Amino acid sequence: MGYPNDLLATRAIVKHGRYALIPPEGRVKNVIPNLENCNTSIIASPELGPKFAMYTVEVLPNGGTTTDFKEEGIETFVYCMGGAGTVTVEGKTYELTDGGFVFAPASLGVGLKNSSNEPWKLLLYKQRYRPLVGYEARIVVGNLNDIPDEAYDGMENVRIKNVLPTELGFDVNFHTLSFYPGGCHPFVETHVQEHGLYFLEGEGVYLIDDKWLPVKTEDFIWFGPYVPQAYYGAGRKPSTYIYTKDCNRDIEL
Repeated sequence: MGYPNDLLATRAIVKHGRYALIPPEGRVKNVIPNLENCNTSIIASPELGPKFAMYTVEVLPNGGTTTDFKEEGIETFVYCMGGAGTVTVEGKTYELTDGGFVFAPASLGVGLKNSSNEPWKLLLYKQRYRPLVGYEARIVVGNLNDIPDEAYDGMENVRIKNVLPTELGFDVNFHTLSFYPGGCHPFVETHVQEHGLYFLEGEGVYLIDDKWLPVKTEDFIWFGPYVPQAYYGAGRKPSTYIYTKDCNRDIEL
């Protein structure tokens, strides 16, 4: 990038253990040993406060994994934000294009490969699975473009898509929320679930704890349990983010 043209500044806000806003500007590339020809940034990890890890991965042509992501007890979710490539789960290969996703249950190996001539942009999520006796998760493959949206809490100008099944075998889900002009949360939420959310398009203002913050495409937000949160969409176009939600488990004491 070379020398800066102005005073150094950032929109990033990090409150360890509470919340964080991490815009694309300022993210650094991280070396992940089993990724080759990839530009990778770790945007969430337990060092910040989340119970999960999330990465943005730009897989360059002929890039991908040299060995699978595979760790006992770790489940994996891959979401395609642009381009095309393949995800392999335990030897079975799935084509992923814009809006496509693959969820791999705990302990299954996940491989990535870009055989195209264009970069392949991904969100990668990893979390330790919390088993529930009598239930288990399964591989889920799909595309957001094929999932019908629904009114969120009865509001027609806020639309939700549910990515994973609501079955008790899953301890996490992924959703998208789309806010049309004038759309907002129906109330300020304060709950035990943590969220990690990534803005796919649009802009607005997000209440995180006691601060209203301007946010836009490619921003990442994490907030921990019981941090108040709500969103107002702004601008002429809809704003959409994809987010994680821990679910289907009781509190461990």
